[in-house]
Amino acid sequence: MSNEMACHLFALCVDAHQPSRLARFWSELLRWNVTDDPLDGVALLPTDDTGFRLRFLASQEPKIGQNLMHFDLTSTSVEDQRQTVARALALGARHVDVGQGPEDEHVVLADPEGNEFCVIEPGNNFLAECGFVGALACDGSQQVGYFWAAALGWPLVWDQDQETAIRSPHGGPKITWGGPPLMPRLGRNRLHFDVVPPPGGDQQAEVDRLLALGATRIDADLDAGRGETNRGETGRSETGRVAMADPDGNEFCVLTA
Repeated sequence: MSNEMACHLFALCVDAHQPSRLARFWSELLRWNVTDDPLDGVALLPTDDTGFRLRFLASQEPKIGQNLMHFDLTSTSVEDQRQTVARALALGARHVDVGQGPEDEHVVLADPEGNEFCVIEPGNNFLAECGFVGALACDGSQQVGYFWAAALGWPLVWDQDQETAIRSPHGGPKITWGGPPLMPRLGRNRLHFDVVPPPGGDQQAEVDRLLALGATRIDADLDAGRGETNRGETGRSETGRVAMADPDGNEFCVLTA
């Protein structure tokens, strides 16, 4: 599958009780720009080589358990790591315990709505070539890593001991999957991908291609927690999105081109 024929990762979407407030936190932490969002959310455009935007969507559902995706932010020195942690805390983050030990050098934080992220220690070889947003770390199987490599046309940059990682040929953060044992799935994911067909591509053709790769159509409405229940039996909402799930059952949406 050539990269030109694959779908594009348009956005990482985050359910939020207060989208504007959460967008301000991440805008200031990442130094990304706030922009208008066509689907009534708040979006951030990257100012670095991250090839996708962040979208914050209003949701009334409570956060249950640990997210299955989180950002790993890199550091150039111990002092740089300390400054990033201090800036995040000043913006409204807090320290959280997800089972890290006293020997771990990374710092685990949560944003104002409890979404976890890590500030990685300097000298981390795995993220050495990446920018400040080093990785989007996901809980997931080897199979789902293979699926997203084929779906996005991104090469595998790690495939050992059932752990996988992919990275865009244009750079940016890695997307990683940690392999088994997998965390329990507690309700709908608060984070999900929005993908779009390639330029000149067709949404239905892309849906069919993703089905052939191992995705499924889902009946559960991704918009149910956001007060929108207008999707028909086909799984297509009136906004034109098609709700799907990857082989691990993670929801994602295929937008129009």
